Amino acid sequence: MQWFSAENVVAVGTAFLGIVASGIMVWYERRVPRRKRVGYRVQMDNPIGDDVRLGRANVRLGLFDETPEMSDATLVLLRIENDGSQGIDRDDYTSPEVHGLTVVFTDRTIRGVSVTQPSDTDHLMDHFTPSRGFGYDGNTLRIPRVPLNHGDHFKLLVLLSGGDVGSPIRLIGGIREGEVHPNRSATPDEKPPLFSRAARLITITLTLSVLALATIVVARDDNPPPIGCETGSLRVTGSTAFKPVVEELAKQYEKKCPDAHITVDAHGSSAGVNELTALGGESKNGARDLIAFSDGPAIGGSSALVGQRVALSVFTLVVNDDIQLPPTGLSLTDVRRIYRGEVTRWKQLDPSLPDLPIVLVSRNADSGTRQIFQRRVLVSWERVASTSLDCVHKDDASAPVMRCELDATEDVLSKVAQLPGAIGYSELTLASGHRGLRTVPLDGAAPSVEDIEYGRSDYPYRGVEYAYTYGRAPAGSLASAFLAYLGEGVSENVIRAGGHLPCSATVASGLCAGD
Repeated sequence: MQWFSAENVVAVGTAFLGIVASGIMVWYERRVPRRKRVGYRVQMDNPIGDDVRLGRANVRLGLFDETPEMSDATLVLLRIENDGSQGIDRDDYTSPEVHGLTVVFTDRTIRGVSVTQPSDTDHLMDHFTPSRGFGYDGNTLRIPRVPLNHGDHFKLLVLLSGGDVGSPIRLIGGIREGEVHPNRSATPDEKPPLFSRAARLITITLTLSVLALATIVVARDDNPPPIGCETGSLRVTGSTAFKPVVEELAKQYEKKCPDAHITVDAHGSSAGVNELTALGGESKNGARDLIAFSDGPAIGGSSALVGQRVALSVFTLVVNDDIQLPPTGLSLTDVRRIYRGEVTRWKQLDPSLPDLPIVLVSRNADSGTRQIFQRRVLVSWERVASTSLDCVHKDDASAPVMRCELDATEDVLSKVAQLPGAIGYSELTLASGHRGLRTVPLDGAAPSVEDIEYGRSDYPYRGVEYAYTYGRAPAGSLASAFLAYLGEGVSENVIRAGGHLPCSATVASGLCAGD
């Protein structure tokens, strides 16, 4: 082996620089833990009147000269921006009041305020309303909780009277895991540099080293295999509730590994697990290219099935938009009475509800969403038998309520939105984006992924998504590579974006361990 070959020298040098840079970043993270930052600066503080105590008055015409109380008036332009590395949401402001930030103009009185936003931004102005806390009183200006992406800013032009030019101007407020601080720049609209000179030098050096190493490696081998990629075809079946996430995961894996082809064919959790069991029973090789996703564990499945916890999913009851339940939703007791057929009209639950018959829109027996509903909410089976094929005409006139069964989550949502008095259940993200229906809190707890993740809610209708193979997926197979990919950072982001909690990121909390 040539220890001092060009690629070894570049590799060792890159590794050394990487260790040094990592050490610097660790030090920086310990010394500067805050990443959410709201910065502000006064870009203008000028006198208008001729009776100011500091500064020189401008030449005035029109309203500036004729309006009363302008003799000691001043104009202040205040810029407020997100100069941190992360976006800031409404809930990141720590103020106990409706508004998020407060500006205090020492010894001056506010006469008027004008807000401007950059020409390439169109969402900030919607937050500056009195209902969201925007207003002023005396020398105090209240600023709403304005969401700011990295680099976003807005400006406040404030007309004041009394006091001196240059009197202290303070922005008061707090940011969760961050800070509010004054900043400065050489010119009014100049943004502070994103990286320091040292950081830029390290980045350029590392980039050049990596490019040099990549050039050497590519020159020696024109077709380096992608790390973690396998070739071939894989079919994924099972849960329809988790289908949108699986489709995006398959798309991202194929993007990373162009020689892999993944087909998503969801027909319900039990149907997918049963198909996997049948193919594996015929021939283990017949099931090596099949993965079945299930809402909850595969109850009663073959002992040969091997499951991997993938995500914690939150589900919800949904009702037609005409059913305006109270903010606390339904109690678990009322839900169980409804699904036992003991309550047949909405008005029986609450006189304020419409006098409409209850229509139960359920999933078929292959549905994992239904199994979790029965196990976690009803604590029993759905006792009312199916009495309608189309959810409109009752085929059994003696049944207390109309109940139908549908094959997919999307079918349930569409039917509940169409039928007055209908109630059903669904995965939360799919339900939240659907028109014509409402999600239902249970025992006062709203369906919320965030509340469950941070331990603020005991909302019961939730379950773990499993990925099943028949036997352990062979090393080097596409199924094994795809299952490993589910625990990577890109996959965790996809799972979160789909409204679920990745189990690989919830090990410490144990949220996926109990199912």
